[in-house]
Amino acid sequence: MRGRPRPGRMVLFWDYDTQWGADRSRSGEGPKAWGPEEFTNTERLLTMLERYRVVSCFAVVAAAAKPGARPYHDPEQIRAIHHAGHEVGCHSLHHDWLPGLAPDRLRENLRRSREVLEACIGAPVETFVPPYNQPFHYPAALSFSQSERAEAGPDHLGFGGLCRELKSTGYRFCRGAYRPLPQRVMERVLRRSVDWPGTLKRIAGISCLRLNAGCGFSDAARQMVRRCAREGGYAVVYGHPHSLSTAGPQSFACLEALLAEVRELVGQQKLQVVQPRELVNHV
Repeated sequence: MRGRPRPGRMVLFWDYDTQWGADRSRSGEGPKAWGPEEFTNTERLLTMLERYRVVSCFAVVAAAAKPGARPYHDPEQIRAIHHAGHEVGCHSLHHDWLPGLAPDRLRENLRRSREVLEACIGAPVETFVPPYNQPFHYPAALSFSQSERAEAGPDHLGFGGLCRELKSTGYRFCRGAYRPLPQRVMERVLRRSVDWPGTLKRIAGISCLRLNAGCGFSDAARQMVRRCAREGGYAVVYGHPHSLSTAGPQSFACLEALLAEVRELVGQQKLQVVQPRELVNHV
């Protein structure tokens, strides 16, 4: 007799950039001014997540955990995130573009970032989220980025290389965003985004999940959550606290609609909300 199907899973990430990320915007329009909104929106966000009983992972730019004032620093808020039961992961030291870092600089960045965050929260930091979701280049999964390689130059770092360095500096989980060539061809033919429930993979000793629900909490993200509830697998959802006050797919309104649906699916035992640190031994 077959048992109950295993429920799908959702992992919710927050890329906590602060003004360090705003200063390093790669949009081509120079630094942005949204850094202060990271902190004020996070205050409201923590209350909302508690109300819906949803845990998440905040990928924090480590420099924000050093002593200092907003919009660059708030170690007290980072400790509040940890004490509220959310996982604190690493988002590099200063929201750095990793593909162009030489190996010694990358290793020092990863090592120093963990030290700063662990000193702030008094707990291990095991999860890494690369800024800008890069590197995309990962030939082992048929994901190629010639533009990334050209910009980075001879020290170009691919996703496999990043995982090797993460392993050597004590991390255990990484969120990726590489897109295999067959998937990109399919999207070009269909003229729309195409993705599917995620599978936990081990890459160079690191447990990895690939983004599959876009950025934000729009219909696409909710559809991926529903699909995982039906079929199993992982819905990997993410947003930025500073964008919650916008009118787009990362708005508070879109987030609340997603959280309400997630609470219903969890109540029906069709979905589990998990944190990356729970997955490191499941591959």
